[in-house]
Amino acid sequence: MSRVAVSPQLMTAIFQGFKALYLKGFEAQEALYQSLVMVVPSNTSKEVYGWLGQSTGFREWIGDRVIQALTTHDFSIANKHFENTVGVNRNQVEDDEYGVLNPVFEQLGMDAKAHPNQVIFELLKAGRTTLCYDGVPFFSANHPTTNAKGGKITQSNLTTEVGGKPTWYVFDTTKAIKPIIWQVRKPYDFVRKDQKEDDIVFFNNQAVYGADARVNAGFALWQLAHACDKDLTSANFKAVRTAMRQLKGDNGRPLAVRPVEIHVPTALESAAELLFDKATINGGETNELYKAAKVVVNPYLD
Repeated sequence: MSRVAVSPQLMTAIFQGFKALYLKGFEAQEALYQSLVMVVPSNTSKEVYGWLGQSTGFREWIGDRVIQALTTHDFSIANKHFENTVGVNRNQVEDDEYGVLNPVFEQLGMDAKAHPNQVIFELLKAGRTTLCYDGVPFFSANHPTTNAKGGKITQSNLTTEVGGKPTWYVFDTTKAIKPIIWQVRKPYDFVRKDQKEDDIVFFNNQAVYGADARVNAGFALWQLAHACDKDLTSANFKAVRTAMRQLKGDNGRPLAVRPVEIHVPTALESAAELLFDKATINGGETNELYKAAKVVVNPYLD
């Protein structure tokens, strides 16, 4: 086999080819989190979300405007830096063997697109212990608020029992604000160190390609999510749906929550399909929950 002359132009062409494969994989990968998050650009190492939990309401305009005082919360999300790096021996370039690495770079793109799934759903699974803006865990039976008379009360977005089964999650994804924040300081980007002047090439005879991003996830509005570890049955789903619909904002203001999406681990796939994707059940009986919620079978919840 003849030896290929490794030039800067060749390395640039190889990089462009690898990047095309990376982008192909990135576009092909499913993102299960997208309906649950609001993407927030970040300009510093962390962002403070003092506005979370604020609520206002319209009133009939009689006389002067009434300025509604808003409670702010010291809730912040710090960015984290993530990377995924692949090394290519320069001998493979000289020997014209780098084409065998094409699937690696396509997979790298898929991994980059899938990475937020991992971050976001690990956060969701930790929701019973990870605090949200009101100072209690995101999934809790004791979220503090006030009733119509200004009295202090608590509300719940957690249904649980001793020895609970696999947890399923119901969401309202119809609002401008979502249950989860996906904070982006630097989006996923494909970069290289492959020129002969680069230290890693000089010392290790290795060209390096990788993706990195500065991002993080955090909880937004607990009112738009509910966790349940009881059996996934018609009665239990209806109870969760009713509980979400009955939630109130500060001073008893209705929130009009719409539970429209359910995420289940793979162990509950059959139960979810039976509840929501079958028009008839029990030999022809109309299924009143047919299409009542969009089902997402989510392996990141396993």
